[in-house]
Amino acid sequence: MKNLPSDAELPALHRRLFTIDTHTDTPTASLGRAGWDFGARHDVATDHSQCDLPRMEAGGIDAMVFAVYSTQAARTLAGYAAVHAAALGVLARTREILEQNAGRCALALTAADGPRLKAEGRRAIYLSIENGYSLGRDPGNVGVFHGLGVRMLGLTHMLNNDLADSSTDPRGPEWNGLSPLGREVVAECNRLGIVVDTSHASDQALRDLLAQSELPVILSHSGCRAVCDHPRNIGDDLLRALAAQGGVIQINALPIAVVPTPEDGRTGALSDMLMQLKDAVLTPEVLAAAGREWHRIEGAYPNPRATLDDYVKHIEHAVQVAGIDHVGVGCDFDGGGGVTGLNDVSEYPNLTAALRARGWNEADLAKFWGGNALRVLGATRA
Repeated sequence: MKNLPSDAELPALHRRLFTIDTHTDTPTASLGRAGWDFGARHDVATDHSQCDLPRMEAGGIDAMVFAVYSTQAARTLAGYAAVHAAALGVLARTREILEQNAGRCALALTAADGPRLKAEGRRAIYLSIENGYSLGRDPGNVGVFHGLGVRMLGLTHMLNNDLADSSTDPRGPEWNGLSPLGREVVAECNRLGIVVDTSHASDQALRDLLAQSELPVILSHSGCRAVCDHPRNIGDDLLRALAAQGGVIQINALPIAVVPTPEDGRTGALSDMLMQLKDAVLTPEVLAAAGREWHRIEGAYPNPRATLDDYVKHIEHAVQVAGIDHVGVGCDFDGGGGVTGLNDVSEYPNLTAALRARGWNEADLAKFWGGNALRVLGATRA
């Protein structure tokens, strides 16, 4: 490669790039904590949080997609009413915190907003929904979320729902891909300009989405099955199909999906916990109990050791198969993501340095760090 900057110039190179991570769970993991200040610097070693404004600034990250995650429980009218209300509450709280820090960040609604806010010296925050369970059975709720600033919607999480099959539901497929309601939701997302996200969804759900969606789709936090054979990751055939449709895969830093891991009971324990919730209504007490059980399982079955080099293997494989125009960053911080060398948002420059050491030029880094994701965010009819 010619005209690459020296190592001493790497900080300036990283700052020149427009950088975006398309999946962090900060709204549900941190912003609702009593007394937790998004504008103050925290430490992953003491409070386990991985994203706040000072660390975003230190890490030179220009934009984040904040995911409003919903734990899946009863697929009943009462269950849907409770989870939808909870998601609205998280969205309201997130917007309130962004307004409190308006001098340093702002809600982004379009692809152009990200670079504009960077030029103003502020961080751009896009909003997404993780797990379409919070839509209930009403495709009209897509419009409700859009009106509140949501510009990305993840169809599923760890269990099948009324939109699509998950890649990890222990019961196997329910719809053999997208459900009829899921197809309605995809059409509504296309109409309004919401990017459809199939991280966590089954292979067949992704195939169905690629065939139906009129707009490029995203895997906001996924990996490569050829590098780590985990059901959440995708195979080379789907990587090629995703690229042909114009979509992007944003590489996940969740250790169990980064490095091959012998089954130690963790997946089964998490599945058992979620299955116990399948008939529950998500009251604050139920959510608190589920959170405690989740942390207990994480303590009993710690993540495998994964490094930045392991993470880069997924990036380079995806680029080899799908092409440089279809790969980016989605670390799943505050949702279990993080590897040695890339364990919170302040460490993003380590990734730029690692790719630079492998011969990446600035044009390819610009595509990977932000250009590809912005292209998909901008490819809307809204």
